[in-house]
Amino acid sequence: MEFREVYCSNCKKVLGRYNTKFYNEDKIGELVNTSHSTHIRNGHQVNIRKFEKN
Repeated sequence: MEFREVYCSNCKKVLGRYNTKFYNEDKIGELVNTSHSTHIRNGHQVNIRKFEKN
């Protein structure tokens, strides 16, 4: 399975994992802007990266 992972570089933790089958890149971008906006407002570096789980 392939996931997109929302990762905060400052906190060094995963904020969420989203299955690419159900969430396309645009939907994940919306989730970052709504659900994880506090990290961005605090000046944290939030990255979206691919994650594969076998």
